[in-house]
Amino acid sequence: MKKVSPYLIIVASFLSLILVGTILLFLPISQASRGALNFVDSFFLATSAVTNTGLSPVADLSVTLTLFGKIVLIVLVQIGGLSVVTFSVFIMYLIGVNIGIGDRVLIKETFNQDNLSGMVKLVKRIVIYTFIMEFIAFVVNLFVFVGRYDVLKAVGISAFHAISSFNNAGFDLLGNKSLQAFNNDWLLNINTMIMIMMGGLGFIVVNDIYEKRSLRKLSIHSKIVLKVNLVLWVFGMLIFKISEHNGGSLSWLEAIFLSVTARTAGFSTINTANISALTTLVLIILMFIGGAPSSTAGGIKVTTFYTLVKGVSSFSTGRQVVTSKRLIDTASREKASLLLTAALLLITFVMIVILLIDNVTFENVVFESVAAFSNTGLTNGTLLTLHGGSRAILALLMFAGRVGPLTLLSIFNNKWYKKDFHNVEYIEEKVMIG
Repeated sequence: MKKVSPYLIIVASFLSLILVGTILLFLPISQASRGALNFVDSFFLATSAVTNTGLSPVADLSVTLTLFGKIVLIVLVQIGGLSVVTFSVFIMYLIGVNIGIGDRVLIKETFNQDNLSGMVKLVKRIVIYTFIMEFIAFVVNLFVFVGRYDVLKAVGISAFHAISSFNNAGFDLLGNKSLQAFNNDWLLNINTMIMIMMGGLGFIVVNDIYEKRSLRKLSIHSKIVLKVNLVLWVFGMLIFKISEHNGGSLSWLEAIFLSVTARTAGFSTINTANISALTTLVLIILMFIGGAPSSTAGGIKVTTFYTLVKGVSSFSTGRQVVTSKRLIDTASREKASLLLTAALLLITFVMIVILLIDNVTFENVVFESVAAFSNTGLTNGTLLTLHGGSRAILALLMFAGRVGPLTLLSIFNNKWYKKDFHNVEYIEEKVMIG
């Protein structure tokens, strides 16, 4: 019997969820007015939700979707954030279904684990952790929204925002300007940033911190994630504060929020259409890097970025690629280079297609394409002007960014289950590089 690749199952599970979400959002019961969403826009919105991107083909979801549509959207965000595999295995556990080796392999591949031990326990912890964090965020949000809206609406917005922020989705029900009306609300800003950070760090890191209770005892993976995230958050905040000094002059709260949301949540407390060229460039870089592996964030991931930087610095000094007195193995370095190359090729291809279809500037198409690939809901307004074909290709880019370019490439590897599938050894040939 032919073995089915776990990578193919992961890709198929996300595609299936997107298809179901597209159909549900396209139904009249989901739309506040007839024709509010055409099929392409429904597909785009479903893909954006499942991939935790937050880009929307309409300006204001609060008036475009009915209550049913909003529930469908946030459920897609929740399942997409946990991953279809995690959610399915957890349901199987609750109803007492035996979880076989195949399901454990899927969990292992989904969360980039090294072995199969403790996979069900890992799923239980992830789901419980997710719900606890979202409930805490929901309660805090109530203090912000109860005074502004009636109780039922405040409860709905608080729950929606809690799930969206923890899953780094970027969707909101606050109008067509994201969180700009709340740019000076410290409670909402800090609560949202904490949820973005906790979701973007990933459960593996959070669980490591919880179990070790000491920075020195943390795994090298956790140390890299924490160190790189801290550097990027501070770097982004300082650059944004400096670069916007001559323009709108961002407050420190707006600067740190923009730095955090760029990795890769997509909420915005400022109008990103009016930012400087330097701010735009740094935003694109931060979005492209993204968050941690096995998190709700997108991008090429901070560990990939760290491995690439360490490789460059080591090559320039003639030293081995070492971190925390450990050698980063060749396979990891090759994987990081492959991921970077695949990501850039995907983004470039999508940019070419969009430029062929729509009359948009190079800067705008770069911003929107990187935002889509990195699953960041930030937009400079260009998205709303694009034709259906451009939106469709951006939706596919969001999907590629969520499941990962390497996962997509791996579905073509029919020898995935063999540790060593190279039966023939060839004579090496040096290729001139550089």
